[in-house]
Order: sequence, then C-alpha cells, then structure tokens
Amino acid sequence: MNIVVSVTGGIAAYKTVHLVRLLIKAGHDVTVVPTEDALRFVGTPTWEAISRNPVTTSVHDDVARVRHVALGQNADLVIVAPATANSIAKMTAGIADDLFGTTLLATEAPVLIAPAMHAEMWRHPATQANIATLRTRGVSIVGPADGELAGGDSGPGRMSEPEEILDAALALLVPRDLDGLKVAISAGGTREPIDPVRFLGNRSSGRQGTALAAEAAARGAEVVLVAANISADVLAEAQHPSILIRHAGSAAELSATMKEVAADAAVVIMAAAVADYRPVTVSDRKLTKEGGGVPAIELAENEDIVAALVSTRRPGQIIVGFAAETPEDEQEMLARARRKQQRKGVDLLVVNEVGWERGFERADNAVHILGQDGAEAGSASGSKREVAGAVWNAVNAVRSRWRG
Repeated sequence: MNIVVSVTGGIAAYKTVHLVRLLIKAGHDVTVVPTEDALRFVGTPTWEAISRNPVTTSVHDDVARVRHVALGQNADLVIVAPATANSIAKMTAGIADDLFGTTLLATEAPVLIAPAMHAEMWRHPATQANIATLRTRGVSIVGPADGELAGGDSGPGRMSEPEEILDAALALLVPRDLDGLKVAISAGGTREPIDPVRFLGNRSSGRQGTALAAEAAARGAEVVLVAANISADVLAEAQHPSILIRHAGSAAELSATMKEVAADAAVVIMAAAVADYRPVTVSDRKLTKEGGGVPAIELAENEDIVAALVSTRRPGQIIVGFAAETPEDEQEMLARARRKQQRKGVDLLVVNEVGWERGFERADNAVHILGQDGAEAGSASGSKREVAGAVWNAVNAVRSRWRG
C-alpha cells in the first residue's frame, strides 16, 4: 500500500520515526511529508533514510509530476502524526499553503490523525470543535493519550504510541467487501433499574461492539449501532459518517430498538451483554436502610432478544450471537457455546472467556466463532478491532455460501 505520513511541528515527531519504520516492516511504501516546523525536530536525512523515499516540504519540487497533487491522489492512506493543534485547525479550514496541506486536500484516501499537544490546547473549545468537524468528514482519530507531556506537564494530549497508531492505520486498510450492506449491531451492557439510584447490570464496556461497527463502516457498510450504556470515550470510536447511533438502557429498550433496526438489515450482530433478569418491582424512591432489614428483590426473566430476532427474521438475513463464558477450560467453553448456538438458532456464535482480568473492560479479546453446525468457523485474538475483522470475515464466508 502507498502510505503518506505527514509530520507536523511537535516534539512527538521523534516517535513518528519509529512509526514509519513499523510501516516499512509491514511491507508498505511510505512517503514522509513534513512541515517546515517538523524539520526543526527531525531532519530530512532521517526521514529519507527511514522511508527510502525523497522528502520535501515544497509544492514547487518535481513540478513535472505535479507532486503536490499526485501524492494525495496515489495514497491508499494518509497519516498525520503528530497532529498539532495548528495543523488540525488548518486541516479543518482546508488551508493548503504547503505540501502538507495540498496533499490532504488532494486525497480521497482514508485519513488518520494522531493528535499531540498540551492538555490545555487539546481541551480548548476550538480544538474540540475542529476534531468534531474532522470526524464528520470521515477522518479517524487515534488518541491522544493521557500522560507526561513536554515541559513536565501531564494530562490528555500525549501522542499515542507508534504501535497503537500502526494498529489503527492497518485497520483502515481493509477491503470494501461490505459496500452498501445494511447492518445492525448492539453493544454495551443493559441496566435493569431497582430504584432511581441502583440497577442490575454487568461490566461490558461496549468496546467489542463499537469495534464491530467501526470495522463494518470501514469496509463500506451502512451501520446502525444500538448502544447500551456505553461511555462517551468508547463510543467515540464509532464516530463515522456511515454509523447511526441509537441508545438503549434496559433489556426491554434494547429489544424494542433492535427489532426495529433489524427489520431492513442484511446482517444483525447481538454483541451487547443483556441482563438475564430484571426486578419485578421498581421503586419510585431510593431504597434505604431506615426501615431495617435487607430488602428482598424478586426477579423476572428477560426476553431472549437474539432468539426473538431469529424467530422473526426475513429470508437471507444473517444473525450473529455472542456468548461470554467462565468455563473450567476451553473444551467446556466450546461445548457450552455449541449448546447455546443450537438453542438460539443463530448463523454464527462468537464465544469468549471472561473473568476478573479478561474479556470485559479490556482492550484485547480472544474468541472462537462457531457456525450453524457447531464447527469452528474462525478464531481470533488481539485487539478488539482485529477480532472484529475476523467476525466480519466469518460473516462474509456465510454470505458467499448462501449466494452459492
């Protein structure tokens, strides 16, 4: 792939050297486009030696090839790292007064930026408004991280590590094999109210569901993501022009919304962790200790949402279920998953082991994907975006079989 790495004037530019090295090792052709300020931190000889391509900041070099336009036209991906507050503002305004600006305006490739600046600059309303605008245009953002900054300061604004930027970049270099496909995905965890203060819930962060939505959108799908109690920072990963986000709180709300959005979806993925039970009676006021004793909470079973979706699905619709297990070993986990797959009737069942230190609230995951016959249709471990890619590959295999 042809990747342009645009480097702007921040101290984090030294980390971008390693990023370029990682991209080269992954087999990509990398052209570095620095700003003049960037060269005050890392010089031209370093960029040329690492990338093995000529480096310039001027729109007047290699005029015969119209290089200031050709770089953007020929790119499969553009990465801006570090992306300073100034460069983000220029991107938002469409300013093209150097090779950095003209390359970004001339490209139709995916763009990934890795912000890096002081915390106050990151939090400033102007920067936040610029980031929001870039997201609506389809620009992907990785970071910034919270940590030590230049000058001894600390806070949000530290550029993500090169390995994390690499993962985000590779995730964007995916095939458009879901182009135009309508999909509905649930994510997060339901909450069943006990009173205005308390609820029955679970530890699902929604990261795997949002990764599934982001991966589907990157592959060209039109996505409706039904988010059940997902924090804003996790949900930010699903900010994409092709993703419509709906919200749900309880299992009943999730069920109603999923039935609605599944009506015209070709693929339905139930990744949300749904509470199995709900309180029969919900108190209008907070339960207190003043009355003495421990209140008894009578529970009722919630609807099996995925089974309901299977029972009412239209011909040709693919339904994927998820199962989180705490087994003694992998053999027991797969046996439970096969029984669940048969009980629910889903086309694919994605099963993973969860516990205090794995599965929920983690950046990575490890799953097995079972087909209708209980045979393993795939497996994956790594970041939740990598797992999402494996799930969509399995869905595509089912689609291919059904097309005959």
